[in-house]
Amino acid sequence: MTELTGMTCDEITTWVKDQGYPAFRGKQIFRWIHQGADFEEMTNLPAAMRGKLQQEAVAQPVSIRLQRKSPLDGTVKFLYALKDGNCVEGVLMRYKYGVSLCISTQVGCRMGCRFCASTLEGRVRDLTAGEMLGEVLCANRYLSPEDIRVSHVVLMGSGEPLDNYDNVIRFLRLLREEEGIRLSIRNVSLSTCGIVPKMYQLAEENLPVTLCVSLHASNDEIRKMTMPVAYTWSIPEILEACRNYIRKTGRRVIFEYALSDGVNAGEEQAKELASILRGMQCHVNLIPLNIVEERDMKGISEDKVRRFLKILQDNNISATRRREMGDDIEGACGQLRRKTINSSKGE
Repeated sequence: MTELTGMTCDEITTWVKDQGYPAFRGKQIFRWIHQGADFEEMTNLPAAMRGKLQQEAVAQPVSIRLQRKSPLDGTVKFLYALKDGNCVEGVLMRYKYGVSLCISTQVGCRMGCRFCASTLEGRVRDLTAGEMLGEVLCANRYLSPEDIRVSHVVLMGSGEPLDNYDNVIRFLRLLREEEGIRLSIRNVSLSTCGIVPKMYQLAEENLPVTLCVSLHASNDEIRKMTMPVAYTWSIPEILEACRNYIRKTGRRVIFEYALSDGVNAGEEQAKELASILRGMQCHVNLIPLNIVEERDMKGISEDKVRRFLKILQDNNISATRRREMGDDIEGACGQLRRKTINSSKGE
Protein backbone atom coordinates (compact mmCIF):
# COMPACT_ATOMS: atom_id res chain seq x y z
CA MET A 1 0.00 0.00 0.00
CA THR A 2 1.31 3.46 -0.92
CA GLU A 3 1.58 5.79 2.08
CA LEU A 4 0.47 9.16 0.71
CA THR A 5 1.08 11.08 3.94
CA GLY A 6 4.83 10.89 3.40
CA MET A 7 4.68 12.35 -0.12
CA THR A 8 4.98 15.94 -1.31
CA CYS A 9 2.20 17.55 -3.33
CA ASP A 10 4.21 17.06 -6.54
CA GLU A 11 4.86 13.40 -5.70
CA ILE A 12 1.17 12.73 -5.04
CA THR A 13 0.29 14.48 -8.30
CA THR A 14 2.70 12.25 -10.20
CA TRP A 15 1.30 9.16 -8.45
CA VAL A 16 -2.29 10.19 -9.25
CA LYS A 17 -1.40 10.66 -12.94
CA ASP A 18 0.23 7.22 -12.97
CA GLN A 19 -3.11 5.84 -11.71
CA GLY A 20 -4.83 7.37 -14.73
CA TYR A 21 -6.45 10.38 -13.03
CA PRO A 22 -6.13 14.10 -13.89
CA ALA A 23 -3.21 15.92 -12.32
CA PHE A 24 -5.43 18.42 -10.44
CA ARG A 25 -6.67 15.53 -8.27
CA GLY A 26 -3.23 15.34 -6.71
CA LYS A 27 -3.47 18.76 -5.10
CA GLN A 28 -7.00 17.98 -3.89
CA ILE A 29 -5.86 14.77 -2.24
CA PHE A 30 -2.79 16.45 -0.71
CA ARG A 31 -4.92 19.19 0.86
CA TRP A 32 -7.36 16.65 2.28
CA ILE A 33 -4.54 14.56 3.74
CA HIS A 34 -3.05 17.56 5.51
CA GLN A 35 -6.44 18.21 7.07
CA GLY A 36 -6.23 14.74 8.58
CA ALA A 37 -8.95 13.36 6.29
CA ASP A 38 -9.28 9.77 5.12
CA PHE A 39 -10.48 8.86 1.63
CA GLU A 40 -14.20 8.65 2.47
CA GLU A 41 -14.12 12.29 3.58
CA MET A 42 -12.67 13.57 0.29
CA THR A 43 -16.07 14.62 -1.00
CA ASN A 44 -14.85 16.49 -4.09
CA LEU A 45 -13.43 13.24 -5.48
CA PRO A 46 -15.66 10.83 -7.43
CA ALA A 47 -16.94 7.93 -5.31
CA ALA A 48 -15.39 5.37 -7.64
CA MET A 49 -12.00 7.08 -7.31
CA ARG A 50 -12.26 7.14 -3.51
CA GLY A 51 -13.02 3.43 -3.51
CA LYS A 52 -10.03 2.63 -5.68
CA LEU A 53 -7.72 4.80 -3.58
CA GLN A 54 -8.74 2.93 -0.44
CA GLN A 55 -7.60 -0.30 -2.05
CA GLU A 56 -4.25 1.02 -3.22
CA ALA A 57 -3.09 3.64 -0.73
CA VAL A 58 -3.07 4.81 2.89
CA ALA A 59 -4.17 8.38 3.56
CA GLN A 60 -3.75 8.39 7.35
CA PRO A 61 -1.23 5.87 8.75
CA VAL A 62 -1.76 6.97 12.36
CA SER A 63 -4.80 7.06 14.64
CA ILE A 64 -5.33 7.89 18.30
CA ARG A 65 -5.72 4.67 20.27
CA LEU A 66 -5.83 6.25 23.72
CA GLN A 67 -5.77 9.76 25.13
CA ARG A 68 -5.38 11.11 28.63
CA LYS A 69 -5.90 14.73 29.60
CA SER A 70 -4.38 16.24 32.71
CA PRO A 71 -6.92 18.09 34.89
CA LEU A 72 -3.99 20.05 36.31
CA ASP A 73 -2.56 21.78 33.21
CA GLY A 74 -4.56 20.54 30.20
CA THR A 75 -1.67 18.48 28.81
CA VAL A 76 -2.89 15.59 26.65
CA LYS A 77 -1.00 12.31 26.27
CA PHE A 78 -1.75 10.40 23.06
CA LEU A 79 -1.06 6.75 22.43
CA TYR A 80 -0.92 6.56 18.65
CA ALA A 81 -1.80 3.33 16.83
CA LEU A 82 0.17 2.45 13.68
CA LYS A 83 -1.10 0.27 10.85
CA ASP A 84 1.20 -2.65 11.74
CA GLY A 85 -0.10 -2.88 15.32
CA ASN A 86 2.75 -0.96 16.92
CA CYS A 87 2.13 2.15 19.00
CA VAL A 88 4.03 5.31 19.89
CA GLU A 89 3.36 8.30 22.10
CA GLY A 90 2.83 12.02 21.71
CA VAL A 91 2.24 14.82 24.20
CA LEU A 92 0.20 17.95 23.48
CA MET A 93 1.11 20.94 25.67
CA ARG A 94 -0.47 24.38 25.82
CA TYR A 95 1.63 27.48 26.34
CA LYS A 96 1.04 31.22 26.05
CA TYR A 97 2.83 31.22 22.70
CA GLY A 98 0.77 28.37 21.23
CA VAL A 99 0.29 24.61 21.24
CA SER A 100 3.32 22.34 21.21
CA LEU A 101 3.29 18.67 20.23
CA CYS A 102 6.04 16.28 21.26
CA ILE A 103 6.22 13.45 18.73
CA SER A 104 8.02 10.11 18.47
CA THR A 105 10.43 9.26 15.65
CA GLN A 106 10.92 5.53 16.29
CA VAL A 107 9.02 2.67 17.87
CA GLY A 108 11.23 2.25 20.92
CA CYS A 109 14.87 3.30 20.94
CA ARG A 110 18.26 1.61 20.86
CA MET A 111 20.31 4.32 22.59
CA GLY A 112 20.06 2.62 25.99
CA CYS A 113 20.00 5.70 28.25
CA ARG A 114 19.53 4.56 31.86
CA PHE A 115 16.92 7.18 32.75
CA CYS A 116 14.54 6.54 29.83
CA ALA A 117 11.57 4.14 29.53
CA SER A 118 11.51 4.30 25.71
CA THR A 119 14.65 2.22 25.35
CA LEU A 120 13.73 -0.67 27.66
CA GLU A 121 12.60 -2.94 24.81
CA GLY A 122 15.07 -1.52 22.31
CA ARG A 123 14.26 -0.16 18.88
CA VAL A 124 11.45 -2.02 17.09
CA ARG A 125 11.58 0.04 13.89
CA ASP A 126 11.87 3.54 12.47
CA LEU A 127 8.80 5.65 11.84
CA THR A 128 8.25 6.83 8.29
CA ALA A 129 8.02 10.54 7.49
CA GLY A 130 4.31 9.99 6.85
CA GLU A 131 3.79 8.44 10.27
CA MET A 132 5.54 11.36 11.97
CA LEU A 133 3.36 13.79 10.03
CA GLY A 134 0.38 11.63 10.95
CA GLU A 135 1.05 12.32 14.64
CA VAL A 136 0.73 16.04 13.95
CA LEU A 137 -2.38 15.61 11.80
CA CYS A 138 -4.10 13.58 14.53
CA ALA A 139 -3.34 16.29 17.07
CA ASN A 140 -4.69 18.98 14.73
CA ARG A 141 -7.91 17.00 14.35
CA TYR A 142 -8.16 16.72 18.12
CA LEU A 143 -7.80 20.52 18.37
CA SER A 144 -10.16 21.32 15.48
CA PRO A 145 -13.27 21.96 17.66
CA GLU A 146 -11.28 24.82 19.24
CA ASP A 147 -10.28 26.15 15.80
CA ILE A 148 -6.59 25.99 16.69
CA ARG A 149 -3.67 23.91 15.43
CA VAL A 150 -0.29 22.69 16.58
CA SER A 151 2.11 25.64 16.29
CA HIS A 152 5.31 24.01 17.58
CA VAL A 153 6.68 20.49 17.15
CA VAL A 154 9.25 18.83 19.40
CA LEU A 155 11.02 15.66 18.25
CA MET A 156 11.60 14.43 21.76
CA GLY A 157 9.26 11.44 22.19
CA SER A 158 10.41 7.84 21.85
CA GLY A 159 13.34 7.29 19.53
CA GLU A 160 16.53 9.10 18.56
CA PRO A 161 15.69 11.43 15.63
CA LEU A 162 19.20 11.38 14.17
CA ASP A 163 19.15 7.57 14.21
CA ASN A 164 16.25 7.83 11.73
CA TYR A 165 17.86 10.65 9.79
CA ASP A 166 16.42 10.38 6.28
CA ASN A 167 12.81 9.97 7.43
CA VAL A 168 13.15 12.85 9.90
CA ILE A 169 14.55 15.18 7.22
CA ARG A 170 11.72 14.28 4.84
CA PHE A 171 9.21 14.93 7.66
CA LEU A 172 10.71 18.36 8.32
CA ARG A 173 10.44 19.29 4.65
CA LEU A 174 6.82 18.08 4.55
CA LEU A 175 5.97 20.43 7.42
CA ARG A 176 6.63 23.46 5.25
CA GLU A 177 4.93 22.26 2.05
CA GLU A 178 2.99 25.18 0.54
CA GLU A 179 -0.34 23.32 0.27
CA GLY A 180 0.14 21.49 3.57
CA ILE A 181 0.11 22.55 7.21
CA ARG A 182 2.90 25.10 6.58
CA LEU A 183 4.51 24.98 10.00
CA SER A 184 7.65 27.10 10.35
CA ILE A 185 10.80 25.03 10.76
CA ARG A 186 11.95 27.60 13.31
CA ASN A 187 9.12 26.32 15.50
CA VAL A 188 10.58 22.81 15.50
CA SER A 189 12.96 21.43 18.13
CA LEU A 190 14.97 18.28 17.52
CA SER A 191 16.51 16.40 20.42
CA THR A 192 19.54 14.14 20.09
CA CYS A 193 21.72 12.26 22.54
CA GLY A 194 24.70 13.38 20.46
CA ILE A 195 25.24 11.44 17.21
CA VAL A 196 28.04 13.71 16.09
CA PRO A 197 28.31 12.94 12.33
CA LYS A 198 24.56 13.46 11.91
CA MET A 199 24.74 16.75 13.82
CA TYR A 200 27.21 18.03 11.23
CA GLN A 201 24.99 16.72 8.44
CA LEU A 202 21.93 18.42 9.90
CA ALA A 203 23.75 21.75 9.94
CA GLU A 204 24.02 21.56 6.12
CA GLU A 205 20.31 20.87 5.45
CA ASN A 206 19.09 24.50 5.49
CA LEU A 207 16.49 23.44 8.04
CA PRO A 208 17.08 25.79 11.00
CA VAL A 209 15.44 23.69 13.70
CA THR A 210 16.33 24.29 17.32
CA LEU A 211 18.91 21.64 18.14
CA CYS A 212 18.48 20.18 21.63
CA VAL A 213 21.25 17.98 22.98
CA SER A 214 20.60 15.52 25.80
CA LEU A 215 23.83 16.15 27.67
CA HIS A 216 22.96 15.06 31.23
CA ALA A 217 26.56 15.18 32.44
CA SER A 218 29.40 17.62 32.91
CA ASN A 219 32.14 15.16 31.96
CA ASP A 220 32.55 11.93 30.01
CA GLU A 221 33.04 9.73 33.07
CA ILE A 222 29.61 10.63 34.43
CA ARG A 223 28.02 10.50 30.99
CA LYS A 224 29.26 6.95 30.41
CA MET A 225 27.44 5.89 33.58
CA THR A 226 24.06 6.77 32.08
CA MET A 227 24.41 7.07 28.28
CA PRO A 228 26.09 4.34 26.17
CA VAL A 229 26.50 6.83 23.30
CA ALA A 230 29.21 8.49 25.42
CA TYR A 231 31.55 5.59 24.58
CA THR A 232 31.39 6.61 20.92
CA TRP A 233 31.39 10.41 21.02
CA SER A 234 32.91 12.50 23.80
CA ILE A 235 31.47 15.71 25.24
CA PRO A 236 34.21 17.84 23.56
CA GLU A 237 33.26 16.30 20.19
CA ILE A 238 29.57 16.99 20.83
CA LEU A 239 30.26 20.59 21.87
CA GLU A 240 32.33 21.22 18.73
CA ALA A 241 29.46 19.87 16.62
CA CYS A 242 27.15 22.26 18.49
CA ARG A 243 29.44 25.21 17.79
CA ASN A 244 29.41 24.27 14.12
CA TYR A 245 25.60 24.13 14.17
CA ILE A 246 25.44 27.58 15.75
CA ARG A 247 27.81 29.00 13.10
CA LYS A 248 25.87 27.42 10.22
CA THR A 249 22.33 28.24 11.37
CA GLY A 250 22.60 31.21 13.72
CA ARG A 251 20.43 29.30 16.20
CA ARG A 252 21.36 28.77 19.81
CA VAL A 253 21.61 25.19 21.07
CA ILE A 254 19.57 23.88 23.99
CA PHE A 255 21.22 21.46 26.41
CA GLU A 256 18.87 19.12 28.25
CA TYR A 257 20.18 18.14 31.66
CA ALA A 258 18.21 15.61 33.76
CA LEU A 259 19.26 15.96 37.38
CA SER A 260 19.78 12.72 39.31
CA ASP A 261 20.77 12.85 42.95
CA GLY A 262 24.20 11.39 43.59
CA VAL A 263 25.05 11.19 39.89
CA ASN A 264 25.24 14.56 38.14
CA ALA A 265 23.51 17.12 40.37
CA GLY A 266 26.20 18.29 42.77
CA GLU A 267 27.73 21.75 43.03
CA GLU A 268 30.98 20.44 41.51
CA GLN A 269 29.10 19.23 38.43
CA ALA A 270 27.25 22.55 38.13
CA LYS A 271 30.55 24.47 38.13
CA GLU A 272 32.08 22.04 35.63
CA LEU A 273 29.06 22.36 33.33
CA ALA A 274 29.29 26.16 33.47
CA SER A 275 32.98 25.94 32.59
CA ILE A 276 32.56 23.76 29.47
CA LEU A 277 29.64 25.84 28.15
CA ARG A 278 31.09 29.28 28.82
CA GLY A 279 31.00 31.54 25.76
CA MET A 280 28.66 29.32 23.76
CA GLN A 281 25.34 30.58 22.36
CA CYS A 282 23.24 28.14 24.35
CA HIS A 283 20.64 27.55 27.03
CA VAL A 284 20.50 24.83 29.69
CA ASN A 285 17.17 23.20 30.41
CA LEU A 286 17.32 21.60 33.88
CA ILE A 287 14.97 18.66 34.33
CA PRO A 288 14.37 17.02 37.72
CA LEU A 289 14.63 13.32 36.85
CA ASN A 290 11.36 11.60 36.08
CA ILE A 291 11.49 8.30 37.94
CA VAL A 292 11.16 5.17 35.79
CA GLU A 293 10.14 2.13 37.85
CA GLU A 294 12.49 -0.20 36.00
CA ARG A 295 15.49 2.08 36.52
CA ASP A 296 17.57 2.68 39.66
CA MET A 297 18.31 6.39 39.29
CA LYS A 298 17.09 8.79 41.97
CA GLY A 299 15.14 12.04 41.76
CA ILE A 300 16.25 15.30 43.34
CA SER A 301 14.90 17.84 45.81
CA GLU A 302 13.75 21.28 44.69
CA ASP A 303 16.38 22.85 46.92
CA LYS A 304 19.16 21.06 45.06
CA VAL A 305 17.63 22.04 41.73
CA ARG A 306 17.66 25.70 42.80
CA ARG A 307 21.30 25.49 43.95
CA PHE A 308 22.40 23.90 40.67
CA LEU A 309 20.49 26.53 38.69
CA LYS A 310 21.96 29.40 40.71
CA ILE A 311 25.52 28.24 40.08
CA LEU A 312 24.91 28.20 36.32
CA GLN A 313 23.29 31.63 36.36
CA ASP A 314 26.01 33.09 38.58
CA ASN A 315 28.48 31.93 35.92
CA ASN A 316 26.53 33.71 33.16
CA ILE A 317 25.03 30.52 31.68
CA SER A 318 21.46 30.96 30.45
CA ALA A 319 19.45 28.30 32.27
CA THR A 320 15.97 27.53 33.53
CA ARG A 321 14.21 24.72 35.33
CA ARG A 322 11.90 23.05 32.84
CA ARG A 323 8.22 23.40 33.59
CA GLU A 324 6.81 19.97 34.38
CA MET A 325 3.68 19.12 32.43
CA GLY A 326 1.64 15.94 32.26
CA ASP A 327 3.22 14.23 35.28
CA ASP A 328 -0.19 12.99 36.43
CA ILE A 329 -0.85 11.28 33.06
CA GLU A 330 2.59 9.64 32.58
CA GLY A 331 3.73 12.41 30.28
CA ALA A 332 7.34 11.23 30.01
CA CYS A 333 8.17 9.35 26.82
CA GLY A 334 7.74 5.60 26.85
CA GLN A 335 5.74 5.20 30.05
CA LEU A 336 2.21 4.91 28.64
CA ARG A 337 3.31 2.72 25.72
CA ARG A 338 5.18 0.36 28.05
CA LYS A 339 2.25 0.07 30.45
CA THR A 340 -0.11 -0.65 27.54
CA ILE A 341 2.21 -3.33 26.13
CA ASN A 342 2.55 -4.99 29.53
CA SER A 343 -1.24 -4.91 30.04
CA SER A 344 -1.78 -6.62 26.69
CA LYS A 345 0.65 -9.35 27.79
CA GLY A 346 -1.27 -9.80 31.03
CA GLU A 347 1.59 -8.59 33.20
